[in-house]
Amino acid sequence: MGVTDVLIVGAGPTGLVLACDLARRGAAVRIVDRSPVPPRTSRAKGPNARSLEILDDLGVAEEVLAAGSAPLPMLKYRDRLPVAETDPWADSAPSPDALYDRGRLIAQWRLEEILRDRLAGYGVRVELDREVAGLAEGPGGRHVDVTFAEGRTERARYVVGCDGAHSSVRKLLGIGFEGATAEDQVMVCGDVDLADGALDRTRWHQWFDEDGAVMLCPIPGTRTGWWFQAGPERDGRGRPLAPTADGFRRLLARHTALPGRALTGAELLSTYRVNVRMADRFRAGRVFLAGDAAHVHAVAGGLGMNTGIQDAFNLGWKVGLVLAGHAGAELLDTYEEERLPVAARTLDLTSERLRATLEAIRRPGGGLDAAITSDTTGLGVGYRWSSLARGLAEDPRAGDGSPDAEVRTARDGERPAPQPGDRAPDAPCVDGVTGARTRLHRVFAGPGTTVLGFGPGSAAALREVAAAYGDAGVRTCRVYAAHEDRAESGPGAAVVDDEGHAAAAYGTKASDGTGTGTGTSTLVVVRPDHHLGLSAPADDTRSVPAYLRRLHGGTRSAEGAAERFSGIGGRRR
Repeated sequence: MGVTDVLIVGAGPTGLVLACDLARRGAAVRIVDRSPVPPRTSRAKGPNARSLEILDDLGVAEEVLAAGSAPLPMLKYRDRLPVAETDPWADSAPSPDALYDRGRLIAQWRLEEILRDRLAGYGVRVELDREVAGLAEGPGGRHVDVTFAEGRTERARYVVGCDGAHSSVRKLLGIGFEGATAEDQVMVCGDVDLADGALDRTRWHQWFDEDGAVMLCPIPGTRTGWWFQAGPERDGRGRPLAPTADGFRRLLARHTALPGRALTGAELLSTYRVNVRMADRFRAGRVFLAGDAAHVHAVAGGLGMNTGIQDAFNLGWKVGLVLAGHAGAELLDTYEEERLPVAARTLDLTSERLRATLEAIRRPGGGLDAAITSDTTGLGVGYRWSSLARGLAEDPRAGDGSPDAEVRTARDGERPAPQPGDRAPDAPCVDGVTGARTRLHRVFAGPGTTVLGFGPGSAAALREVAAAYGDAGVRTCRVYAAHEDRAESGPGAAVVDDEGHAAAAYGTKASDGTGTGTGTSTLVVVRPDHHLGLSAPADDTRSVPAYLRRLHGGTRSAEGAAERFSGIGGRRR
């Protein structure tokens, strides 16, 4: 019986992002889904800013941007009349450290289609109509035996359950899913078609009345398709009725100025109840949970699919390094260590945003914009508390390393230099070889760890890193200040920080401005998921080698490099 490296159960955005990430690392990955055909539901309205960065790293962001649309202004109504219009992103713009300042509207089925096509480019296709019925640890604990509903048993070194809130994988593991369902907070949803020209498709229309609500958002890539959300019809006892096309027409006629017949079709109808739950743990031996299989929460803020995508991006590189034999299996413990607190914080944040939204819509002019804050972009999420975060600066603004402290820091008007565990900032710069405009996130793109060197004193250390770990997935990049002499080019990439954005983003002062190189030289280790692992002076002879050994192993060349590192500490910079 052959053994697959990783079997992913569930082919939604979480599972597909994980599969793409593992496949590009050379892992033998398979992905199965119980559905007999790819679903066509629109569901989640699209990736947020942080998820767009991840999709960019995977090479599909341009296609996602082309297939979707920018978030739309919200037109709010009361008693069928427009009363207010709000654009939650009116004051937002891309910045040097973040190319994406907002998310993108795109039907979930279209995003999944793009990811499936990307995965097929690696020779991997989703295996449909395959339901997992049993999981058992194999002999010696070296693999998992997976039994499918048709009775066939297959083996995988690791299994990841990305199979939604009703996860079979989670249930088979016996992992608790504690929380609560708010039976009184109910919404009916579906994809509908409206008569051509019935509504302006450049707006997200929201009718909030004292006796109910209807929300209609145009689905990008369609001519007459809309996301429909509404408070349900109720029976004589006040119990919500199941959604139907005729029910949607009655709701449309009751709350909007449109006649019911303007709704010409409805499909994928469902009833949504606010469900706030989280798994007791995200790992059981060689089996992991990600996305809705691990956590579900209020829809406010649109963080469901996005939190799952970010789970996948955190897990993929760790499994990849372990499979490649670079890192020890203990690295996998950091998945739960890092993502479980983020999930817990997300449950709190979305519940808070739901309360704010329910309060806002009681007043004319209130709407779903109350759910949107800087926290919902995902750009402020990091892992300062993680065992993978080293050298936390004793900056009083850095907080105590907890998720809540980290969110508070991200809200400050003045951002301190990023700390280990934080998202690695982007920055526009110039390719040191071609002279073309580029960005640091382009340097980071792909499955490797990146070591940035600021200042002339970083050159020798970058050479040692390249010699020790260049064959183990570690890239080096020398970041030159605009005034620095670039005559001597070392291994790896080189960029010119011509506008000073990289130095500003990373809090480095690589030179005194005269070109003499008497300022501080710094090494910055960026993890494969764009989070800072370590920032240290270039003449620190132990921190960088020790950190890289944890992720990429103690190869013979690395052991020799450790000795050479210790020898360069006292050299003149």
